[in-house]
Amino acid sequence: MRVGVLALQGDFREHLAMVDSLGVDGVEVRTPDDLASVDALIIPGGESTTIGRLATLFGLIEPIRKRVRDGMPILGTCAGMIFLSSNTIGQDQPQLGLLDATVERNAFGRQVDSFETDLVITGLDDPMHAVFIRAPWIEKIGGDVDVLAAVTGTDGREHPVLVRQGRILAAAFHPELTDDDRLHAMLIGLVEETQ
Repeated sequence: MRVGVLALQGDFREHLAMVDSLGVDGVEVRTPDDLASVDALIIPGGESTTIGRLATLFGLIEPIRKRVRDGMPILGTCAGMIFLSSNTIGQDQPQLGLLDATVERNAFGRQVDSFETDLVITGLDDPMHAVFIRAPWIEKIGGDVDVLAAVTGTDGREHPVLVRQGRILAAAFHPELTDDDRLHAMLIGLVEETQ
């Protein structure tokens, strides 16, 4: 099994280390040929507009869409969640449109408003420690999107921060910055279901 990490910008090295720690071959993905060689893809945190522009420049938008529509599991974290989504509030940017969700960038605030918390996640026995850095939240989801975890936002409402739509997982936080590999293991489990 080979799990690719989109290595155009952002914290892809940390995701690769997490995948490798699970005994799976982690691969940097920068081209359509790289993408064709993997069984799953992780889109890391970073700067979502930059990731979208570079993915467009490197000819990866349509190949990623096709692979996911054909059943390849994918995980997007923080900026990766924004890039996966169908809409963003307040800013037009390249997006894959694969996750039926509208997201708000930097919804919890600026860098100084970054925080950590323990999330209760559907399907996991114990809470997961989550690191939110200039994190987005999901403002609206489609009917086939399952909310696995939510956090109360600065507006006092509950907002999804971990969702699943079929073989798509999206998190507003950075699981790769902790020693908890369960979200990466979920992605690997989705690959095993397809093999």
